[in-house]
Amino acid sequence: MTELRDITDTGDLEQLIRAFYGRCFEDDLLGPIFVDVAHLDLQAHLPIMVDFWSTVLFRSGAYRRNVLDVHVTLDEKAHLASEHLDRWLELWSATVGQLFAGPKADMAVTQAKRFAWSLNRRLAGESGSELTTVRRSDLALPLK
Repeated sequence: MTELRDITDTGDLEQLIRAFYGRCFEDDLLGPIFVDVAHLDLQAHLPIMVDFWSTVLFRSGAYRRNVLDVHVTLDEKAHLASEHLDRWLELWSATVGQLFAGPKADMAVTQAKRFAWSLNRRLAGESGSELTTVRRSDLALPLK
């Protein structure tokens, strides 16, 4: 068995993303969303996703879009429930683990977990932040 190497460049990201979307397209839960609702063209979408993950993992700054807007629009067409985001994360994590191992691969899984968690909250109308702002009125003691 060959030892897996870490994600090191955009070529690795392209390999990962192609493998991941291949799984998504064939998945019983996610496939209809990607194929029938989003009509995702992988050839056109691949450079965008490489830019996104390059920015996330290598701080390239190549991704300059609003990732939330795309998913809000998709959610309006086909409600993206927690089960969809959980399955997306499961497939992403499995694909990363099958192809790569190392700090950047671990970061790809960790950041995907954060993204899925935040997106789930944002689509539910909540803050995407892990931090909650405490308002002064929340701290007020009841008057006797």
